[in-house]
Amino acid sequence: MTAAAHWTSAALLLRAATQLVEGVPAGLAERGFPDVRPGHGFAFSRIGAGDATVLELADHLGVTKQAASQLVEQLVHRGYVTRTVNPRDARVRLLRLSSRGRDCTLAAEQAAAETIAGWRYHLGDAAFEALNAALTSVVAPGPLRPAW
Repeated sequence: MTAAAHWTSAALLLRAATQLVEGVPAGLAERGFPDVRPGHGFAFSRIGAGDATVLELADHLGVTKQAASQLVEQLVHRGYVTRTVNPRDARVRLLRLSSRGRDCTLAAEQAAAETIAGWRYHLGDAAFEALNAALTSVVAPGPLRPAW
């Protein structure tokens, strides 16, 4: 396979990811969460996993602690995240999804499922299952985080 063919495959995978990243916020807006951006969703995935701190969130997102703090402030202000005292270290706050944050996460899962369902419809069940199997075999497991 030529370098150009490899680049075409890479571009197609990136475009598929873009469709998903664009489809989720659109679906969230339809479900009453118009102020959520893709970066928020990546933060939700780490915060929703439990006992996240701003420093851990910064590491997860690959941003500075200051950038993570600003993002957390937005999410707290919008009602998606709460801060609680860490019982092991009172100087550190634990981040948790609020009920609105959990509702938003479920809505994001539904919006993502709608985007993927469109791919299944277009491909048909057998081709979609083959695509899923191929991706499963080449994509390394790990945290869900932005590629910026």
